Amino acid sequence: MSGIGKGFLDEIVSVPLDRIAPTRALSKDIHRTRKFRTILASVRDVGIIEPLAVFPDKGEDGKPTYILLDGHLRLEALRQIGETETLCLVSTDDESFTYNRRVNRLSAVQEHKMIVKAIERGVSQERIAIALDVDVKRIRERQNMLRGIAPEAVELLKEKMIGIQVFGLLRKMKPMAQIEAVEMMISANRYTVAYTKVLLAGMPPEKLVTPEKKTVLQGVSSEDIARMEREMERLQQEYRNVEENLGDTMFTLVVAKGYLSKLLKNDTIADYLNRHHGPMLGELRTVMNAVGADTSELERE
Repeated sequence: MSGIGKGFLDEIVSVPLDRIAPTRALSKDIHRTRKFRTILASVRDVGIIEPLAVFPDKGEDGKPTYILLDGHLRLEALRQIGETETLCLVSTDDESFTYNRRVNRLSAVQEHKMIVKAIERGVSQERIAIALDVDVKRIRERQNMLRGIAPEAVELLKEKMIGIQVFGLLRKMKPMAQIEAVEMMISANRYTVAYTKVLLAGMPPEKLVTPEKKTVLQGVSSEDIARMEREMERLQQEYRNVEENLGDTMFTLVVAKGYLSKLLKNDTIADYLNRHHGPMLGELRTVMNAVGADTSELERE
């Protein structure tokens, strides 16, 4: 269990521009700078590909206000073209440096959806590439990234920071095998190309789209492959067992936490444990806090 919270809420929300409060003033000549003109052209032609980062606050009139953490030029560009609302990532931390330090702008799946949405509005791949200052090949790759990927696998990966090459490897697996592989990635908290190649190499031939072209890693023998297949099957079974029992386990932990919390409110007991079993009491409180964090996480999901 982990007590580390998410940097942002899962959903991207639409926020009225008049409810967004900037945290810094733009210079008077900002409209004449090349950077602002590029952003203005991008927002006008393509729309918002990268949502603004905001932190919710309570306005003076009682209505929700959002403190702008990142995206001041995009906000100004939106106002220039007459937009009234925009997409935002809602932060759980009001420190703007946290956004830049901990979070890559968009996950691969989110970027794909933004690009597809722009194309559906009639914006060409070339215009998107020019507006974002990237090669048009990258736009095509992002647009077609999820073809052949099981919707369930996409849903599991929608918030994960993952390279586009991983989807190419997943595409070599059948849909159910893709889901199994993604569950393994989440369980191990590893989303790298190298790890996905190992999962692909360990897949039985019947779970691959083209068995005869099964990926073979250099320096890995057939015995190693067979061992990886057995290990993968074992881990998948363990993952399913954990998933099936998670609800009962969390219920037991919550009940135990409630009992211990009530017990530790007794000053005599708390004082005795602190004097004679200080380290154990500290560990106990850490576990209780972790249970509380995991319970809140499950409620949000």
